[in-house]
Amino acid sequence: MAPPSASKTNNTMDQLVIFTVLMILGYVFGRLAETRHFQSIRKRERRLRNVLIFSSRFCPPDRVPEQTLLVTGSVVISIDYFKRFIASLRNLFGGPVTAYESLLERARREAILRMKEAAKAQGADMIINVKMATAPISQGVYSSMGCVEVLAYGTALVR
Repeated sequence: MAPPSASKTNNTMDQLVIFTVLMILGYVFGRLAETRHFQSIRKRERRLRNVLIFSSRFCPPDRVPEQTLLVTGSVVISIDYFKRFIASLRNLFGGPVTAYESLLERARREAILRMKEAAKAQGADMIINVKMATAPISQGVYSSMGCVEVLAYGTALVR
């Protein structure tokens, strides 16, 4: 029979190996999902590039719309466990939390695409007064960010 200290050492090593394997799997599958989502976003952006968006509050002077509509696009995107772990480490040591940057970029671009799709479905080819609202959705004991919600909205101009 092994001494108790050897058993604890083996148990700790086993837990460290399991933790490392899970982190690697989280990184690989999180990266794969993120890459696929970015590919989908780029493809849809090319398809909707003729729906123009502007932050200006006013219609262009040469444009008289037949109808104006409020269009929105919203999305909630969750952060993967690997990025959450890296962000927790970054919060512990300080500095910018870059693990969330791609999450926010994906969410913003997806919300804009959904808004453009809503405008195109109504027959619009231009959206003015575009605004965006971002809200973190916290979870857990320490209120770590679990998801982010982005809402994009604007006034669609229908010819």
